Amino acid sequence: MKSVSQIRLFDQSLRNLAVAGAILMSTSVGVFAQTMPDPATHRVTRAEVMQELYELEAAGYNPSQGDDGSYPADIQAAQEKVAAKHQAERNAMMSAGQNGQAKPAP
Repeated sequence: MKSVSQIRLFDQSLRNLAVAGAILMSTSVGVFAQTMPDPATHRVTRAEVMQELYELEAAGYNPSQGDDGSYPADIQAAQEKVAAKHQAERNAMMSAGQNGQAKPAP
């Protein structure tokens, strides 16, 4: 027959195990939620990446130079040029649309 102290020790061990299990389960739910992709986010396609690289190269970025010390500055400058080009294109489209010069779609 088990003594009262052994039963208490067993009960305490079961409680500790239950608490540890609950903690593990609650933290693993958060990890799973972090790995799930957000359905609202757009997954970039290979064609989009290639188009972006083409635009950066056209703006003066040369990826074959590698990390020659000017890496962050040269790609940032190219990104700014591409962003300015896109903004100018958007502005031109907006002004054409406001002037009634928009071409009808075929």
